[in-house]
Parts: sequence; C-alpha cells; structure tokens
Amino acid sequence: MKVMVLNGPNINFVGIREKDVYGIKSYEDICSYVVEEGKKIGFEVDIFQDNIEGELINLIQKAYLEKYHGIVINPGAYTHTSIALFDALKSVSIPAVEVHLSNIHKREEFRHKSFTAPACVGQISGFGEYGYVLALSALKEHLNK
Repeated sequence: MKVMVLNGPNINFVGIREKDVYGIKSYEDICSYVVEEGKKIGFEVDIFQDNIEGELINLIQKAYLEKYHGIVINPGAYTHTSIALFDALKSVSIPAVEVHLSNIHKREEFRHKSFTAPACVGQISGFGEYGYVLALSALKEHLNK
C-alpha cells in the first residue's frame, strides 16, 4: 500500500530553524526515518515537501490520480490559514492524518485552530518525528476497518 507524506512550508528547515521547537534532526534524517518505519508498518512511503500552497494541492490531487491509499500531511503554517488545502483533502476522499512536530495547542493562540484537521481522520501533534510513525500506524488501522 502506498502512502503520501506531505510537508508544508519551512518543514524542510527542521534542524535549522527553532531547534527548541522542532528539534535538531535534519529534514533528510526525518524523511529517512519515516520511510524506514513505514516499511515496517507495511507501507511504501513517498515524501514530498513544498513551500507553495498550490503545489501542495497539486500533490493531494496526484495522490488521488496515482491511487495512494492514504495521506499524512504536515501543512505547517497553512494549517491555520488554508481553506484550499481543506477543500483539496475533502475532494479526493483519501483518508488523511494531520501531523505536527510541535504541540500546536501549547503554542501561540493562532496555532490552536486547524482548518485542515476537519478534513482528516485524525490529528497528531507534539511527538516530533515519531508523530509521523503514529500517523502511519493510525492510518493502517483506519484502512483495515
């Protein structure tokens, strides 16, 4: 089974930016970890990152056209602003799980609201890179229902 992992703006700079919030592991290290853990769960994982909202929408549509079984999405700051990503996730009818490296509910007030989470089967935040593994495991359970 194939799963698309989508990362939004600035996620490619983890390990560089705000290390006290996002940790010290590089984006490449996190991607390798997620792919390896995905294999253990039984998924072929393809990871994409883009800083542009429209490109993330294109990737969500690609997931539909290429018959992905699920999406794990870290929309980054678009979480709190993007009705367009919400609409894209709703339009493809692919189960998605929203992930955040940090606990968005312990941060600034504006980060507490997610426009994209209602289009997902669940949301995981605050567990760093392990959140992606939790999301993949949850997606596997959801797909096996």
